[in-house]
Amino acid sequence: MPDSATSAPAANSIEAELQRLRAENERLRAASAPAPSAAYEQSQVRFRTVFENTPLGQKIIDPDLNILQANQALADMLGFGKAEELVGKRILDFAHPDHLADWSKLQESLWAHKKPSFVLETCLVRPDGTSFWCQVTSVLFPDDGGELGYTTLEDISERKKLAINHKRLYDAQETILHLAAHDLKSPISNIQLLVDLLKREEALQELKPADTQQHVQKLLSLIEQSCTEAGVLLKDVLYLGQLEATKLEKHQTDLGAFLSERLQVFQVVAQDKGIDLELDLPRETLTANIHADKFGRILDNLLTNAMNFTPPGGSICVRLQQHEGHIRLVVKDTGLGIPPELQAKVFDKFSTASRSGLYGDTTTGLGLFITKQIVELHEGKIWLESKEQEGTTFFIDLA
Repeated sequence: MPDSATSAPAANSIEAELQRLRAENERLRAASAPAPSAAYEQSQVRFRTVFENTPLGQKIIDPDLNILQANQALADMLGFGKAEELVGKRILDFAHPDHLADWSKLQESLWAHKKPSFVLETCLVRPDGTSFWCQVTSVLFPDDGGELGYTTLEDISERKKLAINHKRLYDAQETILHLAAHDLKSPISNIQLLVDLLKREEALQELKPADTQQHVQKLLSLIEQSCTEAGVLLKDVLYLGQLEATKLEKHQTDLGAFLSERLQVFQVVAQDKGIDLELDLPRETLTANIHADKFGRILDNLLTNAMNFTPPGGSICVRLQQHEGHIRLVVKDTGLGIPPELQAKVFDKFSTASRSGLYGDTTTGLGLFITKQIVELHEGKIWLESKEQEGTTFFIDLA
């Protein structure tokens, strides 16, 4: 029986021979493979030329949405210096959180349902946090026994912006029609009825002379009230139409100085109603890029709303502060609060959450809707917290 000293060299020799045979086999296979035809090579040149030089973003992805190849146009679109930096990343790395489902649909349509192509509109986010809309067209093609996706991306941000503006204009027109058909109908009908009563002499003749003037004054007061309601409605809806059609020109503004000046009139109104109105400003100067008139409407609407529902002896605090990288504006009152079932509706157009205030003020249901629109035009966010009989707090975060 051979010992281990003599068997080890033999095993090494056999392994070396097997490696030599494998290498020779690969060489023979490569030598016997047909050389690429001139037509094939020419088609590859065409593909590379189109892929690399088109102004549209181009990429090839695998079934897991990994980027296998990308062109420079896509790198520029996503904020990268070189196309090679995208290889190995997933397109989901750039998907907007609200649009992750778009890529699941693409993945399912191409690889699960074997659709030859798929088109979608989605939003992508660059590493610097900026986002853009794009139209994605993907085509499924075979590759080395598997299937890959060839994808074209076109930046449609401007087109999307136009579509959003058109929708806003359409919504503004719809609002005007809604106003004319429903909300103005009631005060105008009241005015017609009251005028008709004044024109009927027999109705006045039945009254004693001492009561006639008092009765007429009451009818005229009701007419004036109906006219006021119609005027408030028209003012709000015309402002809304102007807001939707206007592109905001914003300027860096010292918010502390802005709030101090804006609150002067409200201080007088609050004092007259027996309400304590406080302005709480930070020591440091906080500035933001705002449209002064439109942003002032935000404050006007929130303070008017707070005063309408805060009884005498209550308080309202307007606070400006730096909060987690944002500038935060807070309007807090100690008023009646908003019932839980109405809180989700307060920012709706012609909100059903609209209620009469403590002082009989006329409202349209458009005030907080307009406020939310202006906040969003400033790329901000607004929300509220409220408890019945304890008060309501509105929060606005600006970038």
